[in-house]
Amino acid sequence: MKYNVKYLPIIIFSTLALGVVLGGMLNFPNAADFSDRNNSRSKLNKLIDFIDNEYVDDINTDSIVNLTVDNILAQLDPHSVYIPPSDQLEVVESMKGNFVGIGVNFYMYNDSVAVIKPVENGPSAKAGIKAGDRILYADKTKLFGRKLPSDSLYSKLKGTVGSDIELTIYRKSEGKKLKVKIKRDVIPLKSVDAALLLSNKTGYIKINRFAETTYREFMAGLTKLKQQGAKSLVIDVRDNGGGYMEEAIAIADELLTDKQLIVFTKNKNGNIDKTFATKKGSFETGNVFVLINENSASASEILAGAIQDNDRGTIVGRRSFGKGLVQREMDFADGSAVRLTIARYYTPTGRSIQKPYSKGNEAYFKESEARFGNGELYEKDSIKVSDTIKFKTKKGKIVYGGGGIVPDVFVPLEVEHGNESAAYLLQSGIVGNFVFEQLDKNRSAFKGLTFEQFKIKMNQTDLYFNLFQKFIFGNGLDLNFGKSKSLVKRYLTAEFARQLYGESCYYEIVLKEDAMIKAVSKK
Repeated sequence: MKYNVKYLPIIIFSTLALGVVLGGMLNFPNAADFSDRNNSRSKLNKLIDFIDNEYVDDINTDSIVNLTVDNILAQLDPHSVYIPPSDQLEVVESMKGNFVGIGVNFYMYNDSVAVIKPVENGPSAKAGIKAGDRILYADKTKLFGRKLPSDSLYSKLKGTVGSDIELTIYRKSEGKKLKVKIKRDVIPLKSVDAALLLSNKTGYIKINRFAETTYREFMAGLTKLKQQGAKSLVIDVRDNGGGYMEEAIAIADELLTDKQLIVFTKNKNGNIDKTFATKKGSFETGNVFVLINENSASASEILAGAIQDNDRGTIVGRRSFGKGLVQREMDFADGSAVRLTIARYYTPTGRSIQKPYSKGNEAYFKESEARFGNGELYEKDSIKVSDTIKFKTKKGKIVYGGGGIVPDVFVPLEVEHGNESAAYLLQSGIVGNFVFEQLDKNRSAFKGLTFEQFKIKMNQTDLYFNLFQKFIFGNGLDLNFGKSKSLVKRYLTAEFARQLYGESCYYEIVLKEDAMIKAVSKK
């Protein structure tokens, strides 16, 4: 595949921003009743029936209905969306925080299902599956050489709790085939990537989305960090598109004192629903920092807004996405769903952070892309805010509504010598693919190394930097890393660490020179 490097930041940004569309604040009511209530609605039903029964050619009327629903929702707002059955299951699993399967991270490499790493303590790890193994057959279904889409592969490997599956494995390191029986089990989908100490007194928690298990995962991480001596806390919600409102509220409650307002919502009838902090939060004292960027949305903005408006902590980074709409999900019998906006939410000072969408969905999402061009990712003075929507916190700090959370401490996009394409590329999946292929060629190069020995080894060599540059050129990207060498080496080392030692080791490396973490350390 060839890429135009000019558009690379926008391409990668758009991929990250997809989570914003799916990661709204969710409440699950009973399925809505869409019965006929007037002639216009009856007319639509009759038309579909007429086409189904009388039209001269065979037509899939289900697809017509789906198009109709999409077109109706497109007239409303950017976050009222239809989710077809094929996507809804994946969305539900992601937000539920687990699924039933065999527990492997895999990568389609040369038309083969290659295991990047089995999930720790999961069914595959217990059965002896190793990183680099190729899965040739799932029971009697051939998986290699077929260019199967990911959803087909997942369906072959998923199942019910306790069900058995026999995998035929090719183990490259030993040059032989193996048959392995695995009993499927519940596999967690973690929403907290890391909880570690940045220093003796500063803890760090990275939240990638707000799922059903996020508050529980956050509390487990916070408890561990407090036991290790953390007195200050950094909460990283960069690139977190949102999720369950209740999970963000529960986390804010742990940081705020009794009866402090966290958030309130207002529906079309003007009804207001306020949510306040309760007693005995587990981290009501001690410094709090929340890291945000242009892809932090919805529930992430609720958390950041509650901390900022209550003068509880410092918001660090760049202006957040600007999603202040509350969605309610209505399920249909065929497994599809409609996510409909039913209210707006407001931060404690009374500001709405929803950015305008009156010019249509395309313009709405292009506003986020436009931040590359208008300079606000690089200079705080380029952030456009309206003086008419100023608000004051109790301590007199000025905050703004009308388009995202503006940070207290601005940190520009992390680039070296203006190479924004490199900065975004290094956070994309292409780095993981490169690292897997290098490990697959010579995994023994790291055999027996402790994490400390690994870091020394990677720091002393430019081998993988040079190979990655060649890999990028070979994939059609005219992107020279000569002026961004240290940045590239850091992300490459971090990705090797993730695949060899685990997620926490990735963050331990990548955060060492992180611009936002450096900004926190100066406070």
